[in-house]
Amino acid sequence: MAINAPQRPTLPSLRSRLLIAAAVWLLGTTLSAGYLVPSFIKSYLVEQEQQQLYLYLDELTALTEVNHSGKLLTPSALSNPRFQQPYSGLYWTMTNHETELRSRSLWDTRITGNAKKGYRGPDKQSLLVVERQFRLPEADEPIKLVIAANQDRLLETLQKLTHSLWLILALLAGGTLLLIWLQITWSLLPLKGLRNKLKQVRDGELSELTGTYPAEIRPVVDDLNALLFHYQELLERARHHAGNLSHALKTPIAVLNNDVANLSMDDRRKLSPSLQQLQQHIDYHLGRARMAGAANILAAKTAPSPRVDAISMAMDKVYAHRGVVLVNELDSDLMVAVEKRDLDELIGNVIENGYKWAHGLIRVHHHDVDTQTLCITVEDDGPGIADDDYENVLKRGVRLDETTPGTGLGLNIVNELAHSYRGKLTLSRSALGGVKAELQLPKPRQ
Repeated sequence: MAINAPQRPTLPSLRSRLLIAAAVWLLGTTLSAGYLVPSFIKSYLVEQEQQQLYLYLDELTALTEVNHSGKLLTPSALSNPRFQQPYSGLYWTMTNHETELRSRSLWDTRITGNAKKGYRGPDKQSLLVVERQFRLPEADEPIKLVIAANQDRLLETLQKLTHSLWLILALLAGGTLLLIWLQITWSLLPLKGLRNKLKQVRDGELSELTGTYPAEIRPVVDDLNALLFHYQELLERARHHAGNLSHALKTPIAVLNNDVANLSMDDRRKLSPSLQQLQQHIDYHLGRARMAGAANILAAKTAPSPRVDAISMAMDKVYAHRGVVLVNELDSDLMVAVEKRDLDELIGNVIENGYKWAHGLIRVHHHDVDTQTLCITVEDDGPGIADDDYENVLKRGVRLDETTPGTGLGLNIVNELAHSYRGKLTLSRSALGGVKAELQLPKPRQ
């Protein structure tokens, strides 16, 4: 059963990052405009209204009179007839220590409130107020003049304007964001094409990246093509060297085999195994060279569970006298990005070591290391090895028990082969008592 491991965090795509940045910028500018523009308009409208009220205040000041007793006299009608219409929305008051005069428009009400809390007039109208104090030669006390105007209509107009402004800003932000999305999508099309070409290279359909790309991407494409060409050249050169080596060694080995056949029985028993091992190593490394140069190596994909079953059936026959049982817990649909023969070599060596040393049980299971890597674990209930020897047994030619048949190359080959697939082999103590071999291998790319 797979054990879910913590996944490495992934960064958002370029498209998402650009869209998020654009959305944040648009949101900031839209909110700023939505709050600042109505504030500026309100300040402007209030300032214009106050300037008109100050004109009325100057007019009222010029018309203010007192009698010989120092009492205020009702001024003659102002130029705006609204001061004569009850509750018209334009009002004035004039007060001194003993007299208060009001415009006809106030009728039987007064202007209430203060500058901090706001002024109110008839029918709880919200008022914009300007005031002035001055003295007349005929009066001993200062005279206070107040001009007020209903600003409810101004606030209603401002509210309608604000709603319309928010609607315009929202449409403008949405349209701008759509335009940016189209621009980003169009700009990233070459990267999408490059991704498809890379997938074709990975699947073995192409040997190099083709097509026309923008100037910013072209150097990357050229470098990737140069790297692919160099990689293919190295593989082809390795295949040629392996073939030349095969032909160069074939004749000497054949001569040695013929010479050994003419020796005595004891000498043949001593020399034949070494010659056979030499032939096996040459065949194996030549096979590895051929597999490394395969055209579709980048598209390799194999299910490990059936391979474990096949290897187990073969090992059950070879080591039938030991009575070892292998428990395969791998999921049948599990896949790794490893060529089939390489996977047999990787798992086969590890399982064979288990059959050699296990008392009776080998367990094969897996877990996810991250979204791109899988770990296949093979552990047995054998005697195990010392902690200091876990690193040593991975070295070339190292054998901890010389009485057991082998070359000391198996685990070293597994480690090197896993490394060629950007994986690794790790040995540690198993909970069963023996060795736990953890083989990390890449998952097929989706």
